[in-house]
Amino acid sequence: MAGISAFGAFIPRLRLSRKSVVDANAWFNSGLGGMAKGERAMCNWDEDSVTMAVAAARDCLAGEDRAALKGVQLASNTMPFADRQNSTLIATALNLDDNISTLDLTASQRVGTSGLAAALEGMAGSGGPLLFLAADKRRTKAGAVQELQFGDGAAALLLGAGDGVAKYLGSHTISVDFVDHYRGDGYAYDYNWEQRWIRDEGYLKIVPQALEGLFASSGVAPAEVDHFVMPCVLGRVPAMIAKKAGIGEAALRDTLHGVCGETGVAHPLVMLVDALQDAKAGDKILVVGFGQGCDALLFEATDGLAKLAPRRGVKGSLKRRREETNYSKYLSFNNLIEMERGLRAEADKQTPLTALYRNRDKVLGLIGGRCNVCGTVQFPKTKICVNPNCHAMHSQDDQPFADMPGKVLTWSADHLTYTMDPPTHHGMVQFEEGGRFHADFTDVDEGQVDVAMAMEMVFRIKEIDADRGFRKYFWKAAPVAAAN
Repeated sequence: MAGISAFGAFIPRLRLSRKSVVDANAWFNSGLGGMAKGERAMCNWDEDSVTMAVAAARDCLAGEDRAALKGVQLASNTMPFADRQNSTLIATALNLDDNISTLDLTASQRVGTSGLAAALEGMAGSGGPLLFLAADKRRTKAGAVQELQFGDGAAALLLGAGDGVAKYLGSHTISVDFVDHYRGDGYAYDYNWEQRWIRDEGYLKIVPQALEGLFASSGVAPAEVDHFVMPCVLGRVPAMIAKKAGIGEAALRDTLHGVCGETGVAHPLVMLVDALQDAKAGDKILVVGFGQGCDALLFEATDGLAKLAPRRGVKGSLKRRREETNYSKYLSFNNLIEMERGLRAEADKQTPLTALYRNRDKVLGLIGGRCNVCGTVQFPKTKICVNPNCHAMHSQDDQPFADMPGKVLTWSADHLTYTMDPPTHHGMVQFEEGGRFHADFTDVDEGQVDVAMAMEMVFRIKEIDADRGFRKYFWKAAPVAAAN
């Protein structure tokens, strides 16, 4: 039998105050006033579904053997590339072996749970552990109700043979072409239907069928469920379904809407990770995914939970926050408003794909070199060792820098260089094991950067080629307290 061996999550540091959204739009839609409480997770301008998935994966894989991985799968309805495999890009950023399978899963709100069930059912023939990721950064029209309901985030699960930290007890799926919302090809935003119809004809009729099928096939009684994970922006619906199914009220999990919003495809797995951080051995966790039907998956926590090294997970991500009350910044970061960005923003940003391919380990994986003669560490790797007392030729072995701690050696805040979020912070990072790297800084607050500040490397968007729809990814430095 298969199970979950490890888990991780990522919620962006920025939290958009819902009050700021309501204050800006209530003049047009007074009905938003009742949604002004709490906050929603908001991607920085250099974050998207790929960068969040990488961050969640790094959290999940901390202390795990990456070389043993046999596959990476990404579930998302907001893939940065419509025709370039996003999961392969993620695998490269994680410095995984080329001899693995990669797969993108999309086009369904429940693709996170459907993909997870399929991956677990297929573990017997996979030949080794699988990294399953889910991430979403959904855009809405300015002032839409969904702008207040949604949030950005990602979750990662390491799947393997054996029970792991949570053994898989089975699943049941109902497939029904019930359309609560949709996004047509070439359209930027979802089209949403009426909430009462979605509640009465959708959730309250379809989800109970899936739960009934799961309980019948697994032999587990509803009263045995200790954690009921069911994302739903309609507040009372999870409790109504739990009561109808016979699941105890104490099993209901917080949907996290008040603190981060609903993270789309990722949300069932985000809530699952949150539940695993609270669970104890023997607890049964029921996970529901809704969308053109319903998936119901059942897990049982094992003794392995207590042995797993601490993860940041959902709880750590939620603690790592900075309130954002500037609604205009949110609109700008999500291209919901046309800004005059100045002449410095007009440079051609085409990416030479040949150069990217030849340097993919350095650019996407942040691989430098370690001299096998004197041990000097350097980035980037060169043909001649930079140690003046060595200068050995062709002596560089691969040295990953992404997980190496560092400190600020020098820094600058630049108001002239173009950036989506001025000023541009950059500087020299001195790595703990040796080597220096001149990096862009991200997730820093103006006036809070200083020499010797502890930094970690994070995978982010470097630039966006808006003319061709290409995103350039690279590594940036972020303060340890704010880094993934």
